Amino acid sequence: MAKKRPQTKGARPQITDGEVPVVGAREPCPCGSGRRYKACHGRAAAHAVTELVQRPFEGLPGECDWVALRELVPAATVGLTLRDGLPEDVPSVTLATVLPMAWPALRRDDGSVLLGLQNDTASGDISRDLADTLLRALTAEPGTPVQGRRAPADGPRMQDLLDPEGAFEPVVHSGFEFWVPDAENATPDVTASLERANAAAIPTAKLTGVDAAYWCETPDKNHLRWVMPYPEEHLLDALARLHAAGRSGLGEGTRLVGSFRAHGLTVPVWDLPSGTGADDIEKPAAEFAERLVAALASDAPLTAEERRARGGLTNRQVTLS
Repeated sequence: MAKKRPQTKGARPQITDGEVPVVGAREPCPCGSGRRYKACHGRAAAHAVTELVQRPFEGLPGECDWVALRELVPAATVGLTLRDGLPEDVPSVTLATVLPMAWPALRRDDGSVLLGLQNDTASGDISRDLADTLLRALTAEPGTPVQGRRAPADGPRMQDLLDPEGAFEPVVHSGFEFWVPDAENATPDVTASLERANAAAIPTAKLTGVDAAYWCETPDKNHLRWVMPYPEEHLLDALARLHAAGRSGLGEGTRLVGSFRAHGLTVPVWDLPSGTGADDIEKPAAEFAERLVAALASDAPLTAEERRARGGLTNRQVTLS
């Protein structure tokens, strides 16, 4: 076997980091190092794309509702306001929990855009993947879906595209009729697809008196799942204080049973009696919000009973993302 010619430093081209072009991950790096691109100048770009962003919706209007629509709510839509306004041929942009066939986005025949939120993403930053999908949907041919892909590492995020002062007001639906402009006159295939999707959707309603709290109905019991913006450790301390004092419930027969951890935020969960509807829980939830604010303001060390309560809540915490 012939010997490989040793590479000398003097033979390598002098290329600065900013001039190194992007090539295939397994190809030799254009800088002349002799290493593959992914192990040389491509390393930073790959890391930027795959690094997990713990709070991908931080800084967006309605961060807690973004988390709820991503993880908890079956069918909901929200009109989005773009920072630079809508293109002339795009009448509206709407965020939806899920779209037909799990499409990442859809450009409708009238030019409007539906952006799906409950989709697998290719990188560790959901916000960047959503922004990439949205930008491609804005220029897609009307009447076509937009497929997912890995977003460029230096691409914009939703925080760059959306108006920071724009309202974020989710509308919860009982089914997925928002998929089609005229569900009553849909084809038999579309009607059958809607019926299957609607049958799997858990009845859900958003409370009006507090932020990001969602009631849902299941066969055995109902639940309230409430996405909260407070730092996790501080919130768990406050919940433990209320739990130990017997003040963590939302009325007779209700019980704080634990919490979810999702996209950097904590989501306390209450069991409710099966006959308790969303309207029934509005006033108790507002009263609990006042108790929680008072508990959050305390900086006293937890008592032994409060520490036990906190341990119980922590043991019943489930991470969704």
